[in-house]
Amino acid sequence: MSTNPRSYEAFTLIHEGALAFSRAELQGIRVDVEYVENKKAHLLRKIERIREQFKSTDLFKKWQKSSETEVNIDSHVQLANYLYSVKKIKPKKLTPTGRGSTDEEALSQLNIPELLPLFEAKKYKKIYDFLDGFSREQVNGYLHPFFNLHTVVSFRSSMDSPNLQNIPKRDSEMMTICRSALYPRPGHQLLEIDFSGAEVRVAACITKDSKLIEYIKNPESDMHADMAVQIFKLDSYDKTKYKVLRQAAKNGFVFPEFYGDYFGNCAVNMACTWGKLPQGKWKEGQGIEIGDTFLADHLISKGLISLKKFTDHLEKIEHDFWFNRFSEYSQWKDRWWRAYQKYGYIDTPVGFRFNGLMGRKETWNYPVQASAFHCLLWSFIEIDKVMRKENWDSRIISQIHDSIIIDVNPEELDHVMATARDIMCNKLVEAWKWIIVPIDVEMELCGVDKSWAEKQKVN
Repeated sequence: MSTNPRSYEAFTLIHEGALAFSRAELQGIRVDVEYVENKKAHLLRKIERIREQFKSTDLFKKWQKSSETEVNIDSHVQLANYLYSVKKIKPKKLTPTGRGSTDEEALSQLNIPELLPLFEAKKYKKIYDFLDGFSREQVNGYLHPFFNLHTVVSFRSSMDSPNLQNIPKRDSEMMTICRSALYPRPGHQLLEIDFSGAEVRVAACITKDSKLIEYIKNPESDMHADMAVQIFKLDSYDKTKYKVLRQAAKNGFVFPEFYGDYFGNCAVNMACTWGKLPQGKWKEGQGIEIGDTFLADHLISKGLISLKKFTDHLEKIEHDFWFNRFSEYSQWKDRWWRAYQKYGYIDTPVGFRFNGLMGRKETWNYPVQASAFHCLLWSFIEIDKVMRKENWDSRIISQIHDSIIIDVNPEELDHVMATARDIMCNKLVEAWKWIIVPIDVEMELCGVDKSWAEKQKVN
């Protein structure tokens, strides 16, 4: 598949974006080298202790006994062979080649407690690798990662040397350890400005689905709360009681459905330990952790007592989701797919074209993902222009997915925040008339001389 700008506006966006990114690369982000080296040594000791713990388990001893060669606990091939060929365990997930998967998601679904040390060791090894990358790439105490606009097929950006975009966010320990190494310049603070629901808002603009537009325009409405009520058969949504269910509906159903997943995967991925549900039937995925007796009693009373029942229920929810709640979105997907089949390409509102071989899901996802990122890129460029025109001491230093990170002089903080909000929420909408819903941002701020791990939301 090939991608290319089809308009002067699209070409200019890429050209000016590359220049703005290069200035952020040159500025760089400060790294605490001493912290990194100390933490790396600590992690190596911790990984070794965990490995020894795993080697003392019956599972490892039997694995070793059954193997004709020395067991390498880091070998996915050896582990897959032992679990699926020797022990005859049915894999919960297959690789693209049809073999039993040994990634963390697949292994966690096997519910084998003796494998837990392996998960831990891999997690800390991943953290070690991030920090080692910081050590390797730092120059005089600063990282200067590369921002790429030519490597991702969906026109989003990528980063390398090192890739700060890959620092995990969902695992708070991993995120904290890695981000604790990164600082602003002395006497400054880090400001992260994140588009709120960027892809959902862009999807509403492109599909023109009236229900989705209504959800975005009405601050009193809550799509994820409504879906939690429907999925978990609640009488009404109470955020003090059902916050975890709202998150489950958002991350386990709504977003996967928008990205092209289906009810079967959603059910398995949402399933987990649900309080006192009988016989542990919910220990299937990495989804909803519910230890609260009240919630478990509610689920039992509604008949959601097994994965099979929940999957059947979610199939009906999916049908309603696409044929009633977001029927215009569904119709757009069909039209978009037929247009691609007829012409062999699809264009984005910004003027980029996707050519070549694509599947059905790609024809829906790529224009949304690309356009959402281009909103970020346009904003990045405009903030960079104002920064240079007004000769700020503050500097843009990074871009992470849908957010911009600025190394801020505290004396300029209010002006920087006001300028960024005006550009991202107002001037962007004025410049691109295809944006027909309000755009919003969220801001998080670190204290002066504090690490990126210590950011707090700014009202």
